Amino acid sequence: MLLALLALALMAAILAASLFARTIARRRADRSRRRRIPRAGPLSYDPGRERRAEQRARELLRSCVNEEEWAMYRDLGFMRVDGRQLPGGRRAAAVRPGAAGTHNKSEGPDARNGEPPYAYLIYPHKPILAYVPATAQLLSEYCVEFPDLTGGGATRLPASDDVLAKWMALTSDENRVIGRANMHLVGRQLDPARLRRDLWRLSEWERRRGTKGSVRIRRA
Repeated sequence: MLLALLALALMAAILAASLFARTIARRRADRSRRRRIPRAGPLSYDPGRERRAEQRARELLRSCVNEEEWAMYRDLGFMRVDGRQLPGGRRAAAVRPGAAGTHNKSEGPDARNGEPPYAYLIYPHKPILAYVPATAQLLSEYCVEFPDLTGGGATRLPASDDVLAKWMALTSDENRVIGRANMHLVGRQLDPARLRRDLWRLSEWERRRGTKGSVRIRRA
């Protein structure tokens, strides 16, 4: 009788150990599966947020620049800003193309042709290019940054906001912007071949619109 009870107790212990082992294994498997499943953050990512931000930025840009500048950015993906600093530290008096009011005559060596001595191309999230409109000579690239300070979590402005920030800085205080920018020879970040192609696209765009060209492309 005692042996039978011992045998039953041993069998019960073995069965309990087996059930305990299965329970532990199941719990470990559940924990491992939960670790593999990514947890949702406090706010799910909205794939349309950046698109809506860019749309608002484009509307703001369009309301700030003139019609020709907006059409240039819309069609070509960049914007031109004429340089206003003339040799000897003088300021040019030319009004931006398409601006309201009369067009004053510019001083300087290129005033006869209505061309500024130099100009800039503004690209979104890229350095500003300085070039000579009369010859399409590439001069320098200027690195400037305008971070997003709205606290929305983005590390940089929407593309059109970046273009607008550069446009406002150049048209309001060109010397300050260029003086504080990191200047490099063309080719450090901007591809010279693409820049020459963009200048050609700009000249063709102006030719089709019937506007006075700001870039004179020399053909062999």
